[in-house]
Amino acid sequence: MNYSSLVTEIQSYTENQFVAADINTFIRQAEQRIYNTVQLPALRKNSTGNLSAGNKYLTTPNDWLSTYSLAVINNTGEFTYLLNKDVNFIRAAYPNPTDQGLPEYYALFDQNTFILGPTPDSAYTVELHYFYYPASIVDAGSSWLGDNFDSVLLYGALLEAYTFMKGEADVLAEYQKRYDGAMALLKQLGDAKNRQDSYRSGQVRYPVN
Repeated sequence: MNYSSLVTEIQSYTENQFVAADINTFIRQAEQRIYNTVQLPALRKNSTGNLSAGNKYLTTPNDWLSTYSLAVINNTGEFTYLLNKDVNFIRAAYPNPTDQGLPEYYALFDQNTFILGPTPDSAYTVELHYFYYPASIVDAGSSWLGDNFDSVLLYGALLEAYTFMKGEADVLAEYQKRYDGAMALLKQLGDAKNRQDSYRSGQVRYPVN
């Protein structure tokens, strides 16, 4: 289901010719709800960068939302995955910026910056796996959800549209039921089948039925 067909279905189900701006809002709100409910490979991104010797801070990518893993690659190509800690832990463990070495820990210092401990002693390469919002179907014309799981996108948008219309409670309840059913199937895929062999136990995993 591409953007045009999704718009057509929303108008057909609700029997309402919404203005384009409203429909786009419904779709974006549905996408945001879905993306924050289930973990999908399509929401994962990989980025590499470089640390600076003597600088314990690392800037996050512009589209970064949360971290799956952060690794430092030493001069021989060996990956060392950093442990996530609080800023106060790193400040207490490495109070002096001259405490340098291969970083072992990282923490979110602010919304744009990681802090590392100890302070890098070389310009190491880093690899960041992170969660981000992919381009909306509104902007791109198509998306992974539209191509692979259009039911959850459609019913999510219908929930937003019918709420906007202050529609009848029984119809809204039916849309919610359909959305919940589609979301359960999507979570079975994203949080179960795609994550059975996840190395880190902190990542969400559901049993596969």
